[in-house]
Amino acid sequence: MPAEPVPRIGYVLKVYPRLSETFIVNEILAHERAGTELEVFSLRPPGDGRFHETVGRVRAPARYVPHAGLHAQTLWEAISQAGEAWPETWPALARPAGADARDVFQALWLARAVRERGITHLHAHFANVSAVVARLAAQVAGVPYSVTAHAKDIFHEDVDPEVLRALLTDARVAVTVSGFNLRHLRGLAPDAELHRVYNGLPLAALPYADPAARPPRILAVGRLVEKKGFDVLVAACARLVAEGRPVACDIVGTGAEHDRLRALIAEHDLAAHVRLLGPRSQEEVQLAMHGAAVLACPCVVGADGNRDGLPTVLLEAMALGLPCVATPVTGIPEAVEHE
Repeated sequence: MPAEPVPRIGYVLKVYPRLSETFIVNEILAHERAGTELEVFSLRPPGDGRFHETVGRVRAPARYVPHAGLHAQTLWEAISQAGEAWPETWPALARPAGADARDVFQALWLARAVRERGITHLHAHFANVSAVVARLAAQVAGVPYSVTAHAKDIFHEDVDPEVLRALLTDARVAVTVSGFNLRHLRGLAPDAELHRVYNGLPLAALPYADPAARPPRILAVGRLVEKKGFDVLVAACARLVAEGRPVACDIVGTGAEHDRLRALIAEHDLAAHVRLLGPRSQEEVQLAMHGAAVLACPCVVGADGNRDGLPTVLLEAMALGLPCVATPVTGIPEAVEHE
């Protein structure tokens, strides 16, 4: 009997690597430890100025799918060539599931890479443009695809439920990161093969330490965006200071809310109590956790419907022995039990 071909998985990501998406790197590394052959395809170049050390341990090659300088003639030539080579092209393009011209071009480029590199399966992280491109590429190349849905790609007001339903239903399997998400998505796409898989952690790299002797410092970690609720944390610190309590709070991360948070800190005269530390590596975050008494994770539902799925930082903090205070948003109560 001929040997079964070795599976080769193509990971399709909007941006790789990204400082805030440590859970994806952890997953890739876990696959590699299990012997899975991987290649990473990034639809956009990275924009972060720094990356976590763990990215350097990924053996899988990363390829950047062309995305700029697209003209109508270029697109038509790509479609025509694909249509001649692969008859699946035309029926795939008839059901684009939210794809625009650039997505189609990238999907055709990716389909060619799948054929040339012996990729047997595509997996998209986030049910956004990553899944749109992976779905089309998989249909053209004649391979299956899967998708992991997280948070913004599910709940943001800009999400088209019909597109999301198609991305989930057409996938061989769809994964999401919390039971809350799973119930929501099963209501939206009852015919999809849906499963809950919590984000995993490399526990050996997160050694537990007794928190009893740690200094009374509050720590918060995450992108500085509305759904993280860091404005609520600043207001809480102001209340504690007004009550005469000693307060020291560090907020790690970068994002669109930076200037607003800085203004709130100034407005409440908290410069001596609350610091915005900017982005930090995983190693620096771990040191900060060992030097804090509590992790604050005050997630909220944004005005645009965006919300967290289940912040990995909560799991990391608990693994390290850091007590957590959080809000009961989406999947958070699945990790943080009240009292």
